[in-house]
Amino acid sequence: MIPFEEATTAARRTPIRELGLTIAGTVLEPVIAQFEKELLRARITRVRPRYYLSTEWGVPEETVAIAIPFYLVRPELTLIHAERACHVEGAGPKEILQYLRHEMGHVMNYAYRLHDRKDWSERFGSMSRPYEEEYRPRPFSREFVHHLPGWYAQKHPDEDWSETFAVWMTPELDWRKEYAKWPGALRKLEYCDRVMLEIRERDPITTLAELDGDVATLSMSLEQFYQEATSLPGGHVSGLDRMLSTLFAESPEIGVRLAVSDLLRRVERDLPGSVFHWTGHMPERTRWLIEQMAERADALALTFRVEREQELTIAITSLVTALAMNWQQSGRYET
Repeated sequence: MIPFEEATTAARRTPIRELGLTIAGTVLEPVIAQFEKELLRARITRVRPRYYLSTEWGVPEETVAIAIPFYLVRPELTLIHAERACHVEGAGPKEILQYLRHEMGHVMNYAYRLHDRKDWSERFGSMSRPYEEEYRPRPFSREFVHHLPGWYAQKHPDEDWSETFAVWMTPELDWRKEYAKWPGALRKLEYCDRVMLEIRERDPITTLAELDGDVATLSMSLEQFYQEATSLPGGHVSGLDRMLSTLFAESPEIGVRLAVSDLLRRVERDLPGSVFHWTGHMPERTRWLIEQMAERADALALTFRVEREQELTIAITSLVTALAMNWQQSGRYET
């Protein structure tokens, strides 16, 4: 498949269900086989998840089916996703295994209805708590494990359990040592260890494998998918003109100069994922923020000397991260 921007109109508009995407015979197959060995090593034999392709990672509620993003089955689709969405959840076998361990936590929760247990809700909270896509974590909180990027355990009790489970089942990880100085997280891991010892020889309560958003049913095209996936929030960021003018203020020395917007758009590909990892600020928001900065830089006709590119890239990264942290803490970019 050729790059998305160069693809023919017909290729862009082909329904995803007609792309012939399957797990068998792809790069995902050996990774899943490795994950199955991890399950056996953890003595999880009574629950067999069903793997299928969809638009994103997930486990439909009260099922044992694990949805895997379709763009991971072919390298060219992964590249397109990286270019269009700025963030790949599962860049390579190691990361895919991390996500599989997390999703297996959901499977175990639903298969044994752990969330109905009083001792589970005492540690993780109520499953009925509203599920908010944009959550505001406390970075480095020692009450939660850190497995997936973005301090994901803090999103919801279901995610807290799944992240704890994922750490618990990670091969070669001495979680007792790793979290010895994180008492809240360690208590949850010890609870997970006790519960798994208790239930892993029991038959599951739920074995439903209903597929939600199965790739074989997706009538949307790649073009439609990325129009939706990359839709950006509305509004504007106050104070951007002042910030950018301060950041790029310099005397007009003779030399090669480039547009600041070009520099901003170069960092746009990699920065959203990194900012999300350490702040929880959603990648699509960071992408939108950088686009806002690029638009204002063009409006102000800002330029920079090429020899300052590395220095200014660091400055942009710091500014975007600071704005992201403001948003995570207050819901505003400028306090």
